[in-house]
Amino acid sequence: MTEFGFIDHIRTLFAALPDNGFEGIGDDCAVLPLQGGESLLFTADLLTEGVHFLRHATTARELGCKSLAVNLSDVAAMGGRPVATLLSIALPADAAGAWAEEFMEGYRTLSEEYGVALIGGDTTASKGGVTINVTAIGRAADGCIKRRSGARPGDVLLTAGLLGESGAGLQDLLQGRCDTPCAAIHRMPRPQVDEGLWLGTRSEVTAMMDLSDGLASDVRHIMECSGVGADIDLERIPTAPGIDLRTAACAGEDYKLLLCAEASGVDSLMEAFEARFGAPLYPLGRITGTHELRWCEHGTPSPLDWQGFHHY
Repeated sequence: MTEFGFIDHIRTLFAALPDNGFEGIGDDCAVLPLQGGESLLFTADLLTEGVHFLRHATTARELGCKSLAVNLSDVAAMGGRPVATLLSIALPADAAGAWAEEFMEGYRTLSEEYGVALIGGDTTASKGGVTINVTAIGRAADGCIKRRSGARPGDVLLTAGLLGESGAGLQDLLQGRCDTPCAAIHRMPRPQVDEGLWLGTRSEVTAMMDLSDGLASDVRHIMECSGVGADIDLERIPTAPGIDLRTAACAGEDYKLLLCAEASGVDSLMEAFEARFGAPLYPLGRITGTHELRWCEHGTPSPLDWQGFHHY
């Protein structure tokens, strides 16, 4: 069973149980509406040594930051502001002293930067490697929440940053090159919290998520949830300097925002975004009614069948 097949199985298995007011599986966060036009957002991510990080190639401080950053990115992808987290960590004996203290220093640094409280969690011993689980909680005005299900044919598909640096950094780490700029980016991703909050206020934005598993996988989540297709122009994928196109499209862990916007308002959205953040939004394709993902070269569909990152 694939990862996404397993998620579908879980969704089906629990579909008949009461939702108790939550919007559950399907978006970057679960949503719990509150009174007064606001909602709470909940997300959780698991990081496992040997799968998501290599302890010999990543400092404990860097890993503390990254563990939090990937969860803040999910809250940002819904247009929300992160407010609190819960942290659970399993530590082998050789990580239970100074390593754990340094990890928490990194976690605290990013928590302080974004004003996020650590309100609970759990600690335990591990017979194997380090395992980290973070639950992040956010708040958002109901009118600002962006879901994966809002894309419509004719919308423009955009990303809020260059792609491929993290994937290239992972390859550097696997080959023992731990001091490259891309390796540093892979170890220390920056969540686009301010950008997500701002994009949540924009009526032109119809759907949004973050790029954790790679463009080739993540755009399919929007397609499935919205019942649409997508054409992506290969020549418009915003590839970071020195990065090959396939790495940019497939490697994952960029943690840039992927969004859809109404074609009639995309120019003003792009202009306002660059004025606000000093960086561009990159249009890379369009939403279609085909229910297919097509990679196009100068408007002509290509036979490419690229896939993004899968966890197993």
